[in-house]
Amino acid sequence: IMAAAAGAASPADRERFICIYPAYLNNKKTIAEGRRIPIDKAVENPTSTEIQDVCAAVGFNVLLEKNKMYPREWNRDVQYRGRVRIQLKQDDGNPCLPQFPTRKSVMLYAAETIPKLKTRTQKMGGSDQSLQQGEGGKKGKGKKKK
Repeated sequence: IMAAAAGAASPADRERFICIYPAYLNNKKTIAEGRRIPIDKAVENPTSTEIQDVCAAVGFNVLLEKNKMYPREWNRDVQYRGRVRIQLKQDDGNPCLPQFPTRKSVMLYAAETIPKLKTRTQKMGGSDQSLQQGEGGKKGKGKKKK
């Protein structure tokens, strides 16, 4: 019975795609909270959409499951939702993309590439961060004077 079941689920079936949750790549999480790559390689709060974007761009067969939650994620916010399924191997068991033989190689690639996304670079260079820094600076100066 097991052989038949194993034969039926080929690596090209969606059920056999690897899952990547944003928590795996999040530098705000500890390993106990689900991070799976070194913290210096991890990204700040990645989203499932960003993971999908970078993996689709490199040529993976990608599936975004918007309403899935990482079991260890206590925060139910939309930004933490979602997981990405990626076809890692072909029917014959060979990697779809030779440069990504393992799920870890995919995670490291995604974490390395997400900060370079246009949405990220615009946010960083845009008003968002400068506002935050400005407010932070004012608060600090205020406290020092007292």
